[in-house]
Amino acid sequence: MSAKRYQGPAFLSFGFRPFFLLGGLAAAFLVPAWLYLFTHGGDLPGGMDPMRWHIHEMLFGYLAAVITGFLLTAIPNWTGRLPISGMPLLMLTLAWMLGRLAMLVPVQPVTAATVDSVFLLAVAAIVSREVIAGKNWRNAPVCLIISLLAASNIAFHIETLGLFSGDYAVRAALALIVLLNALIGGRIVPSFTTNWLIKSGKATRPIPFGQFDKILLLATAAALALWVVGPQSMVAGGLLVLVGAGHLVRLARWKGWATITSAIVLVLHAAYLWIPIGLALLGLDVLLPYAGITPSAGIHALTAGLMGLMPLAVMSRATLGHTGRELAAGGFGAAMYLAIFLSAALRVSAPLAPDAYSMLLSVSGLLWAAGFLMFVLRYGMMLVRPRKQAA
Repeated sequence: MSAKRYQGPAFLSFGFRPFFLLGGLAAAFLVPAWLYLFTHGGDLPGGMDPMRWHIHEMLFGYLAAVITGFLLTAIPNWTGRLPISGMPLLMLTLAWMLGRLAMLVPVQPVTAATVDSVFLLAVAAIVSREVIAGKNWRNAPVCLIISLLAASNIAFHIETLGLFSGDYAVRAALALIVLLNALIGGRIVPSFTTNWLIKSGKATRPIPFGQFDKILLLATAAALALWVVGPQSMVAGGLLVLVGAGHLVRLARWKGWATITSAIVLVLHAAYLWIPIGLALLGLDVLLPYAGITPSAGIHALTAGLMGLMPLAVMSRATLGHTGRELAAGGFGAAMYLAIFLSAALRVSAPLAPDAYSMLLSVSGLLWAAGFLMFVLRYGMMLVRPRKQAA
């Protein structure tokens, strides 16, 4: 990496800084806003159906911000190239913010779609350029996933405009984000677990990435592709249950129980657990239609569960590490993680208790908002201020 050093504001020195902060704020705002619209009714200024706005902003707003922050911070380590910083990072941040504004204000739907689509297209271009320039071919699948996610966002707008029917875009985005978590999670969870176990003097070690993992990732991609095309397909349902079981085995091979005393490591395993739960629930909903498993159970296991807890786990750890602080969650961090885990558990199980559904939904939303507000309160100033210098 070049010796050239960034000299501007700390907030624009690395991608994790603006995008983790904005992602945390978006997550804390979006769910209470949706709950209010769900409970009290009402229309959005931009005219989009509130349910579709909620889905879009969770996938292509909040999650897109967190994914971007992670990738812009990880890619320099992958490629040996300088991080995106300064004015280019500011322009990318503004593109994200304009996209969120376009989804709310009263503008023509085509205008909103165009403005919103710019961000992920730019992210895909930047990620691909950096990986190609660094000849980091190992991460070419990441470029493909982000490019397809940008295409899914465009497809979402096309469906919203009524030019194409179906919810293919939403399922495609969910599938891509699950694959990204399975791919990247399969690296960082066992890696961080191994580091902690070595530091703690424990003999237990996760089983390294091998043929089992390769086959499982390919099978997961196939199962999710079938689900995107035909969510009620018996073949897709059966394969989803099988790969869900495979991910449970994969998680067990990482020996997460040995990290019980470290919340910041254990939470990575707890977050990954939502992959086998979500995939199995999606499959069982098809295979056992009269078993009482609601269609939303698997969706919310993967959204409220995986896509709530894994970003929080990664954001908190990366913020501590990249700002020169000890990699320890503390009681505050453990409470933050627990709030999101419980929020997801309540959201997935709420349909099983119809009489208490509204109450459970509200409690789940409050826990979600509390968890992300805790992140903003504890880590917000770390993200804005310069890196802490070693004593």
